Amino acid sequence: MKPLKFAFYGKGGIGKSTVASNCAAVFAAAGLKVMQIGCDPKADSTLSLRNGKPMPTVLDLIRTRQGSFTLDDMVHIGENGVICLEAGGPEPGVGCAGRGIIAALEKLQEKGAYERFQPDVVLYDVLGDVVCGGFSMPMRGGYADKVCIVTSGENMSIYAAANIAMAAERFKGRGYAALGGFILNARNVPDEEAKVRQLSEDFHSSILGTISRSPEIQQAEDLHKPAVLAFPDSPAAQQFRKLAETLLRDTGKKIC
Repeated sequence: MKPLKFAFYGKGGIGKSTVASNCAAVFAAAGLKVMQIGCDPKADSTLSLRNGKPMPTVLDLIRTRQGSFTLDDMVHIGENGVICLEAGGPEPGVGCAGRGIIAALEKLQEKGAYERFQPDVVLYDVLGDVVCGGFSMPMRGGYADKVCIVTSGENMSIYAAANIAMAAERFKGRGYAALGGFILNARNVPDEEAKVRQLSEDFHSSILGTISRSPEIQQAEDLHKPAVLAFPDSPAAQQFRKLAETLLRDTGKKIC
């Protein structure tokens, strides 16, 4: 069966990696084979799935080994068997971060990652506020199926989310990923839910899930674990599970 592929976009620092990693952990705990691909020069998307341990990025391997490396050098198996990969980025002041995303996705295909691992779910965690060049790569045909935009009710977050949604709408005519919806990662600003609901209605979309502001999420990150594993009975863990269930809702798959 063809894997389900979701790309998480949103303003820098809005919590995309937290959302992606917790969903990855939920999917994996349900018995699905999951691959999470960090598309950010900070290479921190999968840290909580790897107990905070560093791993070589694709661009690191390209720089240091001149292309002489294997698929096993690129990936790390994290919590619950999640297959982790980090694109990485250029040295500061040199090159374009978008190239790291392009190189990572091209290398994955070149080295047969999807054929070897045969994931049920692929999650792309994409850097921030712009959707151009390499940053739009996960939206392109053959990569993600749905774009999920993480936002709060803060003005800059709403602005970034609207720009990303506009890009997804423009790209869909080319066979690119469709806009899947918005995820409210709350910051407790006034009228937050109403603002995000209005944003979703403006794009004829919906709020896929809401993650309330919670001390357990930060505590879990300090422990280098997803909240669903560090505090499985917490309200935050329940919200992440509900979000993961919603992402699978139209696929016929279920989380037990």
